[in-house]
Amino acid sequence: MTQASDPHPLTRHLQQLTQRARAFDRRRPLVWDVLLTAFFVVAAGVDYMGGGWRNIAVNTDLPGWLIAVLTLGMSVPLLWRRGRPMTVLAVMVGFGAVNSVTGALLQVALVQLIVLFNIALRLPLRTLGWAGVLMTLPVVAGTIRFPKGSWDQQILPQLWAYAIVGLLGIAVRSRQDYTRALVERARQLEVERDQQARLSAAAERTRIAREMHDIIGHNLSVITGLADGGRYAAARSPERAAQALDAIGSTSRQALAELRRLLDVLREEAAETAALAPQPALTDLDRLIDGVRAAGLPVRSTFHGRADSIPPGQQLTVYRVVQEALTNTMKHAGPGVTATVDVAYATDGVTVAVTDTGRGGVPSGSGRGLTGMRERTALYAGTIEAGPRPHPEPGWQVRLHLPRTTAPKESAQ
Repeated sequence: MTQASDPHPLTRHLQQLTQRARAFDRRRPLVWDVLLTAFFVVAAGVDYMGGGWRNIAVNTDLPGWLIAVLTLGMSVPLLWRRGRPMTVLAVMVGFGAVNSVTGALLQVALVQLIVLFNIALRLPLRTLGWAGVLMTLPVVAGTIRFPKGSWDQQILPQLWAYAIVGLLGIAVRSRQDYTRALVERARQLEVERDQQARLSAAAERTRIAREMHDIIGHNLSVITGLADGGRYAAARSPERAAQALDAIGSTSRQALAELRRLLDVLREEAAETAALAPQPALTDLDRLIDGVRAAGLPVRSTFHGRADSIPPGQQLTVYRVVQEALTNTMKHAGPGVTATVDVAYATDGVTVAVTDTGRGGVPSGSGRGLTGMRERTALYAGTIEAGPRPHPEPGWQVRLHLPRTTAPKESAQ
């Protein structure tokens, strides 16, 4: 069934023909100008050769050469109407003045209306006004030379014709300007869409890189710690070494599961069918801390308040910050250190403090994790501080505060 918005087949066919004619005119404007000029030259020539001009002429005793010159003078200049419309109109008006004063009143003088239309279509409105005044002069001269009644009967019809043609040109011009504005707006929207797509892709790449850094960095640090502990325990306590190997296997499987979940999101064909596992939440902090303890880092943890009132996005941010802080401790704090994790849930938000007793610094080149923590915190208008503990206490500290909110400042996964 044809929808109501679809044009009639005849209308659609006319639109296609019009578009093709305009396209041909843009490609080869001279061809169209020559055809149009030739048409009016031939029509005026037929009027001259057949003597039809005598039917409306006031003075029929004019020489043939004058009629021929007037015919060509008011038709041939039409060929240059695009490039120099005002010059063409001035030439036609000159011949038109002779046409009116001599009483020939050749109908080819109406070709001036085509030039007037082009002026209204391409030149400023002030120029259109001067063109109307210029075209009126031959009419006034002919009325004075051959009065056939009242002035309004001889002049007003001509003025109305000029006004209608001028308004038609302005209307077509306004339509073209509007169409060009729509085309330009559509082009700008396409550019903005492409820019937005690139920005979204860059933001998604940053998010994925941050997630992979958190997943791989933390789990590899835990595995490294377990492997080192298992190597030392292998000679003295095979049972402890076996436990370390089991923990390595469990941590590896967990890391692989998280990586598969993250990479499945990147597969377009699996976007709708891939099973979505939940993101880590505050309830997973105990398992995270247990894994760090199993890797050989003593961690003391305290929790105050209820975690169920914290939005999932903030829970993921808290989880990743604690994970990154403990990973940095395992990688950079040195041997024999301990860590403390304090999490407090209050009416104004959640506060987290992760401290250790290590060397009190993060080596150069490890700033990607700190940058990721700051980016996650900024999404929820929170604050985070990472640096050495106050003297004389040794070690490093990370303090995070996220105010109570329901949505991040921008979309984040």
